Order: sequence, then structure tokens, then C-alpha cells
Amino acid sequence: MSWTLSNIFKAFGGVRPFARALSAAAGRPVAPTTVQGWRSRGRIPAARQADVLAAARVVGIDLGPADFFGAVAHLKPDGPAARNHREPASDRAAPPELLTCAEMAETDRRTIAAGIKGERLMEAAGEGIARLIMERFAPAPVAVLCGPGNNGGDGFVIARHLVRAGWRVRLASLAPVSKLSGDAGINARRWSRLHGRQATVPLTPAILDGAGLVVDALFGAGLVRPLGGVAGNVVAELNRRGLPVVAVDVPSGLDADTGAVAGEAGGGVAARAAFTVTFFRKKPGHILFPGRALCGETRLIDIGIAADVLDAIAPATFENVPALWCGAFPVPGSAAHKYSRGHAVICGGTRMTGAARLAARAAARVGAGLVTIASAPEAIPIYAADRAGQLTTALTARDDLAKYLSDPRRRAVLVGPGYGVGRRTREHARVALTLGKAVCLDADGLTSFADWPSGLFSALAEAGSLDGAAVLTPHEGEFRRLFPDLGEGGRLARARAAAARAGAVVVLKGADTVVAAPDGRAAINANAPPWLATAGSGDVLAGMITGFLAQGVAPFEAAAMAVWIHGAAAERFGPGLVADDLPDLIPRVLRALTASAASGTDT
Repeated sequence: MSWTLSNIFKAFGGVRPFARALSAAAGRPVAPTTVQGWRSRGRIPAARQADVLAAARVVGIDLGPADFFGAVAHLKPDGPAARNHREPASDRAAPPELLTCAEMAETDRRTIAAGIKGERLMEAAGEGIARLIMERFAPAPVAVLCGPGNNGGDGFVIARHLVRAGWRVRLASLAPVSKLSGDAGINARRWSRLHGRQATVPLTPAILDGAGLVVDALFGAGLVRPLGGVAGNVVAELNRRGLPVVAVDVPSGLDADTGAVAGEAGGGVAARAAFTVTFFRKKPGHILFPGRALCGETRLIDIGIAADVLDAIAPATFENVPALWCGAFPVPGSAAHKYSRGHAVICGGTRMTGAARLAARAAARVGAGLVTIASAPEAIPIYAADRAGQLTTALTARDDLAKYLSDPRRRAVLVGPGYGVGRRTREHARVALTLGKAVCLDADGLTSFADWPSGLFSALAEAGSLDGAAVLTPHEGEFRRLFPDLGEGGRLARARAAAARAGAVVVLKGADTVVAAPDGRAAINANAPPWLATAGSGDVLAGMITGFLAQGVAPFEAAAMAVWIHGAAAERFGPGLVADDLPDLIPRVLRALTASAASGTDT
């Protein structure tokens, strides 16, 4: 056969089996996040190619050196994965990896150790930001605010390039130029030689007088303490005046790992930017609220850091974009039939029947070959009349659901939307889990365990031992009921902790939905418009996830792709959206994904 990236992953059975085979072959642990990074970036590092060949031999895959090394010379995602692939020189889409402050610092350290001077990186950063400023803003008096570290050094470079282009610039530094060291000191002294010592003034709110644009180069991603003192006063005044701000890396005062204002409870403040420019990869704080709002529009620029450095860092946090999961997107083959595309079962209640109907439509729209609503007999006529092709089954006796799910073709089950809170919902959730089905628990399916979370977690553990898979989709209130002790630390950390405890994928819903897996992977969604804040939209999302699970998509990828498509569908409708609109918008998004795959353009 002709080996491609997609074929190699399929031959190993996916990311986790691939990582296990590599660990066995290499004699050392290989994390699934590392392998996921290879798939996201569309290549396998040269240093790992021999291990992949050895892993193929371990599991009996007929992958020879000539086949493999011929393929990796031009390795890129194929099929559905091709929709977001670009050669590095022409890549217009932001890559999916998000780096913590510690990971970005390690990236810088490794880059400099490889022979690229920090001064060169700073020059590229400052010049790139100055170029974007000149492209985006009309010429205006600029106030550049410089801090005592590398962020401030970037500010000196930005000021130099703006002056060279004829812009009027005033620069204020939090620290005297004589006290600045390293690359920041080099660029501060270069600025002074070119423009005189009087060109740098001490930082005070007066620097804002007469400014039409402000460059915030005070503190970057490394700041975790509250922004106080002179810098805090200047930022507070900057926000009060409402001047347009370009932030370097992140707005000063923002915690780049959590998206929170550092020390906000104790009076901390962060700059409100119209435009933020960061380097190499975004950070979680660019995507999580309130950081996303404080950053304004965020742009990513290349400053000369090679993508290979990510192989050693193995980031586990991603922006939820198609590049993250397109290789796992289920595309039916020419010989597909309804059973090969998966059978989803939706547990439907007797009172709030709209919830299960919305979920069933959504499961069908994302590609499940069959969708059945299982309900008490009195609600069957309502469900059967909902749409042509809607399957139903009546649950009369206590063990009827177990009997119905005994058919192995019924792969995925949704329990919760409109099903009612109580013992019956708990029992049916546990039945589906203990039968090893792929299960999505939403709404009432979660609240029913609020007083007995250990019962849910034990059933999830048993499901894992049976190779079952589960996705929990709480909003903030449901999350607090299931995980009452996980109230601090930011949404990303909380979702990760919950996923690890539950042994299931957790979708913590909100404007910045976080999808977290038990193995530590997490994706933060950024495409959901405010129109999604409408009753029933969560039922549609749960149905979409179940539809993907029914098609055999792994839980993390199923949840991530459903969340993104959910947001993209809402974006296409705009104001006036109600949940009933969403299922019929899904095909438009799927067509766009298919078209981008065929043309090689971004979605």
C-alpha cells in the first residue's frame, strides 16, 4: 500500500495504541500527547522514525524502511487531514498548540542553545510588531511603555522601527536604561545612542498625554503577581482614558496561563488592548476569558523559532481548531452502509421531549447511520412523529434498555437531555457504561449524580476497563455539583482535574469551552458566538458528540470536533439563532470542511 500519515495512524489504531507500541519498541514511555503533536503538525520527527519502524514490527504492521522513509520525505496529512495543511512558508492559520509560560521559556532556551541569539529573536519580534502596527493603524503619536525585562526590550525595538518609518514616538521606561541588562539592555542603549538619553523618560501617567496609540511592552507572559506601583497606576489610567493599545505578547497584568487578571481579587489590573501580538505559539490566556477580551484581536508572528522544538516540549494544550482533529474526522468510504456509520441511542424523557429530539437530529446530521430514541411508551408517538426516519424503542420493563443495548451495533448512548433527575436516569447511565458503550452524559444525566458522584466515577472506571468511552458535558453549575472541591485554579486546570478524577473526557461548557481528557490533553474553543447562549443548544451539542462516538471517533476528538462545528454552525446563522436552527446548519459546516480538504484551503 501507499503509506501516508493518515494510513500510518490508522494502521496503529490511533494515537494511544501508537504511543503504546512506541513505548514498547523504544523501551521508554512515549506520551500520547507527543504522538498527537506529530499528527497535528503533519510530520514525524526524523529522530523518531527508527522507533516508528521498530513499533511497526512489534505490532505486526508491514511498514518497511523504503516505504516509510519515502513517505516521510513529503509527509503531510491526507484525506480529511489535508484541509488544514500548509507548508510553513505559507501557513496563514494559527497552529493548534498553546504553550504555558514555562513551556515558552523552555522554547526560548532551546532556541538560543541551538545557536540563535536572543538579540536576534528580540529584533525579529520588535520589527514584526512595528510592521503590523503600520499596517493596521493610521500614523499617530505613539507612547511606548517599556518594562524592565525582555518585554520592555521588544518595546525599544518597536520604537526604533516606528521612528525610522517617520512615526512620532515617545518612550517611557519603568527602569533606568543603565539598570537594564541582557538583550533588553542592548536595545535600550541602542535607542539612546540613536535618539539621545532624553528620548527615554521615566514611566508616569503623563506619558499618555497626547498619545493616539499606546504600545504596552511593560510585562509579558511571565508576570503572575498583581500589577501594582507605578506600572499599575499607568495601566489603570490607560484603561480610564480608553486609548487604543497594542500589547506585546499579552496585555500587562494578564496571567497568560489562566486568562485571569493577576491578583484581581486584591485589586490587580490588566491593560485592555485592541490588538495583541505574540510569538511562535499562543498561550492559554489568549483564548480563555477574560484574557481573550483583554487581548482584543490576537495575531501570531514568526520570529525564527523552529517548530521542531515542540517535539521535546510535547505541549498538551491546544486551541480547538480543525487541524487538531481533522485526521480523526469520520469520512465514510464508498462501501459504507448505515451500520458501519454507527448506531446512536438517545434516551428520551416524557415531559421535555424537545431536548432528545434536538439531540437525535444533531446525531444524525453529523453522520450517525442510525439514531434511535429510547423512551417510555407514552412519549413514543411524539418522538416517532418528529421526523421521517426517526427510530424509536419503548422502554417498558426495568431491563429493557439493557436488552436493547446488548446489540453490539448500538455503539453510543446519550443520557440526560430532558430525561429527568433521579434514580431511573442514574440506573440507565450506569447500564450503558457497564455494557462498555460509548456514553455521553449531559444535563439530567449529570445532575442525577450530584448527591452520589462516587457512583458515577465507579461506573466510569468499570466502563474504562471494558474499553468503553465517556464524555461528560457540564456547564458551570453542573460542574460545581459534581466536583464541588474544584472551584479554584481557572477553567483549564479545573477541567483537567475533573477529567483525571472521572476517567472521562470533560467538556466544561461556556464562551471558552474547555475539552479535557484524562491523559492531560486539553483543547480550548474560541469560535462560539454569543448567539449560542440559548435554550437547547447544549442538547444539540450532546447529540453531535454522541453521533461522532457512534462512528467510532475517540472521545477527546469526538468532543473537540463537535464543539468546534457547533460554534461554526452558530456563526453561520448569526443573531436570532435558536437551538432548532442548529442541526440543519451542520451540513453547511461539513460541506465547508469537505471543500477545504479538496482544495487545500483553510476553513
